[in-house]
Amino acid sequence: MTARLLATTVVGSYPQPEWLVDRELLRSRLVPRLAAPEIWRVPEPFLEEAKNDATLLALRDMEEAGIDIISDGEIRRESYSNHFALALDGIDAENPAEVIGRTGARTLVPRVVGPIRRSRPIEIADARFLARNTKHATKVTLPGPFTLSQQAMNEYYRDEAEVALAYAAAVNAEARELEQVGIDVIQLDEPWLQARPEAAARFAVPAINRALEGLEGETVVHLCFGYAEIVRDKPSGYSFLPQLSDCIADAISIEAAQPKLDLGVLRELGDKRVLLGVLDLGSPEVESAEEVASRIRQGLKFLAPQRLTPAPDCGMKYLTRATALGKLKALAEGAALVRHELAG
Repeated sequence: MTARLLATTVVGSYPQPEWLVDRELLRSRLVPRLAAPEIWRVPEPFLEEAKNDATLLALRDMEEAGIDIISDGEIRRESYSNHFALALDGIDAENPAEVIGRTGARTLVPRVVGPIRRSRPIEIADARFLARNTKHATKVTLPGPFTLSQQAMNEYYRDEAEVALAYAAAVNAEARELEQVGIDVIQLDEPWLQARPEAAARFAVPAINRALEGLEGETVVHLCFGYAEIVRDKPSGYSFLPQLSDCIADAISIEAAQPKLDLGVLRELGDKRVLLGVLDLGSPEVESAEEVASRIRQGLKFLAPQRLTPAPDCGMKYLTRATALGKLKALAEGAALVRHELAG
């Protein structure tokens, strides 16, 4: 990702300002799979400019904190996935279906009614804005094909595996264009690997590999237990993780701090680099640099420093901006402490 030892990064989302979105409304509902225009506080004629301004604030926070590889904070998105999922051909979001979500609650999702195709760029303009407005290394996140296949009702393809591969082709087309824009790291968000391990075992890795096919830059697959705001009690182990050693991604991004993950599982990821979650986003307390350093040292018991990238647990979307900034500063300072120790 970057030549710096223990280079720090974010996972994806960063808090959206209160003046941009209704954060209480956001907290009161499940992560939207359909369009959710009601969350935006700024009227449509001014919304794009407002999103640009809020994105710049997120970039400057990450730079001020000392993070090495930054994202645009997903400030323009209603959720990590619906912005991409609803922009594809073959999707009917006007007549949604109801399914059981990963938390066990019923939720509305789009229907797959025809061939899934990416007929236009989706995140490219946002990626150009990111690259134009920072000198730091950059990361863009895309929803992964397995997760997309679980967030829609299939009424067209033969089976789930075929749906996932169709989504994978669309994701791959977008990812290839993101590389051409100059984005340094492309991450696939695959939280549903954890929620649906049996299905994931059948067809997730081939779909992920198809989505990453032909990419020349750094690639990451992120999986997690869900936003801390929504999932309070997290297990200490993943139901699907070692299998990702067979995917072609360069790195795997996991939560470890809040769930107090048994880090012995890191031995099972082959030679992958690991984005290790060392910020507990379930706690409003800002960690000290030493707390973060201690979590990094625990990871170094199982990984060489060249294979470990300190990161937050999951997205920071539901934190206050002050808390998020404080935690990112602790992340950068904790990594610097360990970097100094390794240098002797």
